[in-house]
Amino acid sequence: MKLVIINYGAGNIKSIQFAFKRLGIDAVLSDDPEEILAADKIIFPGVGEASSAMNMLKQTGLDALIPKLKQPVLGICLGMQLLCEFTEEGHTEGLGIFKTKVKRFNSGLKVPQMGWNVINELKSDLFKGIKDNEYMYLVHSYYAEHCEETIAKTDYGINYASALQHNNFYGVQFHPEKSSIAGAKILKNFLEL
Repeated sequence: MKLVIINYGAGNIKSIQFAFKRLGIDAVLSDDPEEILAADKIIFPGVGEASSAMNMLKQTGLDALIPKLKQPVLGICLGMQLLCEFTEEGHTEGLGIFKTKVKRFNSGLKVPQMGWNVINELKSDLFKGIKDNEYMYLVHSYYAEHCEETIAKTDYGINYASALQHNNFYGVQFHPEKSSIAGAKILKNFLEL
């Protein structure tokens, strides 16, 4: 299986590569359109600021390529947020895969949400073998609003979409690569989609 991690200068790439290595897969880091198109599965990572990340995608033409992908794609953290229509972070237009907006947590909360929180109301093969109220590791100041594509929910002062799915595109707000056994199970499930 060929697994490609999209390289656009945003992300905690090493921890994702190590997580897949533990599952027996050598993930290739690439920004080459031909290599991305030839992959069986794709990871769209992201740690950082939305507007600068989107500018990087535009400079490389990946903003046009990603929405055309036909194989399973998993957006992680900022990667998921960039797959949405819009994010308040830097007032950034997203790639429009998920029909929802990303908003900043209100000022009454400790931001970023950092640490372990539970996911529930799970609705996808991505969560096969994962129980409601499983703990996942999160670090984020912005959240995706619920929409028809919500496949997992989390509470942090507000109930928000911690995972989304539209056709072959999946997105998770949490970091499965840092979420112990349950996170590894989700990555394994993604490989088996």
